[in-house]
Amino acid sequence: MSLPHAILIALLEKPSSGLELTRRFDRSIGYFWSATHQQIYRELGKLEQAGFIRALPSERTARGQKKEFEVLPAGRAELTDWASREQESKPIRDALLLRLRAAAVVGRAGLDEELRRHLTLHRRQLAEYEEIESRDFGAAGDPEDRLRRLVLRAGIGLETFWVAWLDEALAEVEDMAAGGRPGE
Repeated sequence: MSLPHAILIALLEKPSSGLELTRRFDRSIGYFWSATHQQIYRELGKLEQAGFIRALPSERTARGQKKEFEVLPAGRAELTDWASREQESKPIRDALLLRLRAAAVVGRAGLDEELRRHLTLHRRQLAEYEEIESRDFGAAGDPEDRLRRLVLRAGIGLETFWVAWLDEALAEVEDMAAGGRPGE
């Protein structure tokens, strides 16, 4: 996925200013595709130059006024084309997993604390996703809501995996520290 496509998605859902996009990213798309305020503004400029979006006409032209953007037909066509193309799966790149490999060769100092910290973070994120699901996705809803819920369910599944895996990893590291052998 690319940031320009994420922005097109957000603007098709609701025309917005750069600031509004940043806030919406923090509450939705940002859970699985993050972007800084500067990145969003830079991409808005590129999308506008490419003819994919335009600034909505404003009734007043004041300095510092927020420009709202909407997607043009060329932007919708680009997003449609992108969404219909084959997407390659990305390999996992996670520093914690790399740290476990390092611990195997240089020692486990501090590893249990780091595993506990990650476990706390993933439990918190899982609780947030579950709260969003119960608050925003009660009934089956329209097709767009069903697809949005599927994205949320992916997040719930990933966080559920991380919580279970971190529980297992922490138990293993604690067992190793106590002198236990694998499978004991």
